[in-house]
Amino acid sequence: MTKSILTKTTLVAAVLAAVAFAPVPARAAKTELTLGAASADIGNLDPHFAASTSDRTLVAWIFGALVRFAPGSTDPASIGPDLAESWNASDDGLVWTFKLRPGVQWHSGYGEVTADDVVFSLDKSRDPKRSAFSGDYAAVAKVEAIDPLTVRITFSSRVPSVLGLLANYAGGFLVSKKAYEERGASFSRNPIGFGPFQVQSIAPGTAANFIANEGYFRGKPKLTKITYRFLSNTAARDLAFLAGEVDAAGGLTDKRWLQRTLAQPGTAVDSFDPAELAMLHINVTKPPFDDLRVRQALAYAVDGAQIADFRGPRFSRAGKSAVPSNNLGFTDKAGALPHDPAKAKALLAEAGYPKGITVTMLSSQLPSLETIAQILQSQLAEAGITLNLQPVEHAAWQQMIRKDLSALVLYGAARFPVPDYYLTQFFHSRSIVGKPTAATNFSHCDVADKQIEAARVEVDSQKQIAFWQDAQKTIIGQVCAIPLTETRDVWARKEKLQWGFKFEGSMSLGPLLTEQTYFAD
Repeated sequence: MTKSILTKTTLVAAVLAAVAFAPVPARAAKTELTLGAASADIGNLDPHFAASTSDRTLVAWIFGALVRFAPGSTDPASIGPDLAESWNASDDGLVWTFKLRPGVQWHSGYGEVTADDVVFSLDKSRDPKRSAFSGDYAAVAKVEAIDPLTVRITFSSRVPSVLGLLANYAGGFLVSKKAYEERGASFSRNPIGFGPFQVQSIAPGTAANFIANEGYFRGKPKLTKITYRFLSNTAARDLAFLAGEVDAAGGLTDKRWLQRTLAQPGTAVDSFDPAELAMLHINVTKPPFDDLRVRQALAYAVDGAQIADFRGPRFSRAGKSAVPSNNLGFTDKAGALPHDPAKAKALLAEAGYPKGITVTMLSSQLPSLETIAQILQSQLAEAGITLNLQPVEHAAWQQMIRKDLSALVLYGAARFPVPDYYLTQFFHSRSIVGKPTAATNFSHCDVADKQIEAARVEVDSQKQIAFWQDAQKTIIGQVCAIPLTETRDVWARKEKLQWGFKFEGSMSLGPLLTEQTYFAD
């Protein structure tokens, strides 16, 4: 009996020892990614109509373009090959020829991407009935397929950034001619591109599901599946992230959110361009702001650094010029006036207002704008300027400011990072609100028209930048608007999630997922 027990004990010990010293199978790295988005649903995945932040984020995973921004960058100087492997331009910059990469395949068996698809896509981009970005392509005179792998684009006039127009952003994305014509209206929720990921299914109001494009020309993606959950409620999104239900989530440009999020072990936060530049636009035609001294007094009264610090230095910084700092040709020597309430009071007295002035401003009830407006109100009060805020629901406010109903307009925006876009829309006389050609020139500024127009057609890149910088100095010198803050977007992620590049910018306004995105072991 005793011998039997010893034998069994010995056998068990031998088995346990064998298990203990047996090689442990390597744990496979995670390949399925779940994101929590600050969105309620898909809007439109036709890239030429994708306008919301969420839609722009998704189309950048699905589609490619002739050229692309380097992953993680919004710098136009980083633009390099995508579908096009090479290109050249005529001496006058009006004719551009692109040689396409052979063998690139559309999703779902739609065949090879050819010059005919490129012609179709760019003709669609410049057609106002089929694109929300047609105005950007007004200078395109003709797009031709020279052969199946060669495209020639002819412009009627020079544009500030040809490669920018043709990059992986807005109207630059390429669509499959065959798929678009076959799928018709359903293309907007069932699109076909040649990017690293493709749509698998969409559950309205719940999630959009993507799978890897295993035939992607840059290589098979390391992720196999992506679930993009719609979590428009901030608290729900944060709870899902903290519970590990999502691997990354859209964040808030708020110091308290940042502190709360970074307190969680294994968490990283990414802030990235394009930064939204908030400016206080001043109608230079309305008294008392038709007096430069009064506008200068406003500028001296404002402290952009204080606003940036309040919002959080991790993602906010003081504005320095009439365009965001990630723009080509930005200058921080535009002449923005420093915070000096005493100087502001002296200028008001010199202008005939020794007791200060009282002004009213329509104020959006959007929380981010509302907070800045309240800080401005406090800062101006120190300089003897009483700012009466008239709160208005955001959508109504957008309509009212375009009807020129407020002499002061606090507005934040990000644009394509070539100054022509921002300068034209906010400071060219054609864009003055109320005109048939109106955009967002709330200040009625027209002092830099010559420089803006000259830069648009300048062939020499250094001279072009000089025109843009001169425009910035002129606009700031005349105090058409006061730069306040630049605020970058922000996402939280688990540290094991690696984007595959240094994430400093995203023209898609959200995380760019590529074939290199992966989970570390």
